[in-house]
Amino acid sequence: MNDSRNVFAFDGLLGFGVAVVVLLIALGVLMYFAIGAQNNHATDYYDIKDEKSIKMFDTNSSKHIIDVKGV
Repeated sequence: MNDSRNVFAFDGLLGFGVAVVVLLIALGVLMYFAIGAQNNHATDYYDIKDEKSIKMFDTNSSKHIIDVKGV
């Protein structure tokens, strides 16, 4: 007979609670960094010059992109 069953053991309700808290903390940290990255890059505007002359398969297509923030 197994007399060591406990609801609050790490393989029971307490373990479930610890796992949920750890996952929520990880979610919060990742969301914090994601929102920070979005805020940092939300003002990086660019413009495309001479868009009619861009070819689909061309290695020089990146030369048509101008960083408006830096200008």
